[in-house]
Amino acid sequence: MSKRMAVLLAVLCVTAAQGVISTVAAQNRTSNARWVVPRTPDGHPDLQGNWTNQTLTTLERGAGQGPVYTPEQVAQIEQGSVARFVAGEQPSDPSRRAPGAGGSVDIAPYNNVYFEFGHRVAVVNGEARTSLITFPSDGRIPAFTTAGESQIQQARDLKRQFEEFDHPELRPFAERCIVSYGSPGGPPMLPTTGYNSNYTIVQTPDHVLIMTEMVHDARIIRIGDGPRLPPHVRPWFGDSWGRWEGDVLVVETTNMNPRQEFSANVGATLFGAQDPHPSAQMKVTERFSRVDEETILYEFTVDDPTVYTETWGGQIPMTALHDNLYEYACQEGNYGLQNVLSGARYQERMEAQGATDSRRD
Repeated sequence: MSKRMAVLLAVLCVTAAQGVISTVAAQNRTSNARWVVPRTPDGHPDLQGNWTNQTLTTLERGAGQGPVYTPEQVAQIEQGSVARFVAGEQPSDPSRRAPGAGGSVDIAPYNNVYFEFGHRVAVVNGEARTSLITFPSDGRIPAFTTAGESQIQQARDLKRQFEEFDHPELRPFAERCIVSYGSPGGPPMLPTTGYNSNYTIVQTPDHVLIMTEMVHDARIIRIGDGPRLPPHVRPWFGDSWGRWEGDVLVVETTNMNPRQEFSANVGATLFGAQDPHPSAQMKVTERFSRVDEETILYEFTVDDPTVYTETWGGQIPMTALHDNLYEYACQEGNYGLQNVLSGARYQERMEAQGATDSRRD
């Protein structure tokens, strides 16, 4: 556990016990000294440093919820997060029985040393948000178009021709360490639901680089109005160009890779679910605003009329991360994928021979 996490948990535990400090109150507290936006030598707001967008607020709003939590709801959610974390970090029982064969969930290779689900509700403009999506008004991703639904069905029909482990191309991109699961690298840059929703931002007068910890993906955003890539060139994370509108960095991205599994749904990119891929018409607009010493307000708009029935977007606070970021090696050497496929071939040989695996008995 990092020092930052230990301190945060201590604060939250005290908060839960005393019930006197809410997230909204804590984040709305202002200093007597006036904060001045730090600037780079070329005069623009300094966005550089390490940041995290991990939060307890979900991307989509639950059915029947309003857009803002009450202070009581915030306290309940955050206290529950602390309780789950404390329970999850307890030592394993050395006398427990071995997990059942094939029960990967029962094996539980991760514990709270690895997970970081966040411990705070997202607060924007003094409001404790119930969803990161702010439009449409229901706080949910809009319905897919007929073309989007057709794309999903075509992908499912293709996969049905094969078994899940027939060849590496059938495994999710995240498992193959090509891009991360979910959409932390973006655009839009959405927090994961597990860990490593962390970023390093570096600025020059001509470029902004955003390195995503998960799969160490790096986006290089060119500043200005230079020539865009031709339509047929569609790299991972698209073609991003930025401009300054006052103190706000505005980034427009087009030419998204047609195979990029853009999704707010982690399952879509890790466990084989399916969401539509970006169309050639997809454009994502992002806005980065330095609002205080500890926060960048990240705003995004997704416009893809081929896939979605309407434009959608939202706001996510990015909080200063006062820790170092280390390389996310993502199965260094990718032994995991090799072993998964080797195990599948072994099972096929056993089945062809009519044999059973004695190690399962």
